[in-house]
Amino acid sequence: MTELHCIISGRVQAVGYRDFVKNIGIEMNLKGFVANLPDGSVEVLAQGELNLLKVFAQHLQTGPTGSQVRGFYDEWRDTEKEFASFEAL
Repeated sequence: MTELHCIISGRVQAVGYRDFVKNIGIEMNLKGFVANLPDGSVEVLAQGELNLLKVFAQHLQTGPTGSQVRGFYDEWRDTEKEFASFEAL
């Protein structure tokens, strides 16, 4: 299983970004989480099929209306530990 870990910065808090990410993650049947970080950025960890995660990453870089992604750090890796669902923390 492939895992995508991202840190997204810009105008991504208080604009519905976490709900946007959670809804897409659930729709795409991915596992993992999205969480606000104290510095104003958002952390996302998602697990699933590589081709689905690539599409998911494109959504993360676009964000919902009202957001503005200025920075996008992504790390791709294989994982053996699987999350049970996709959550907004």
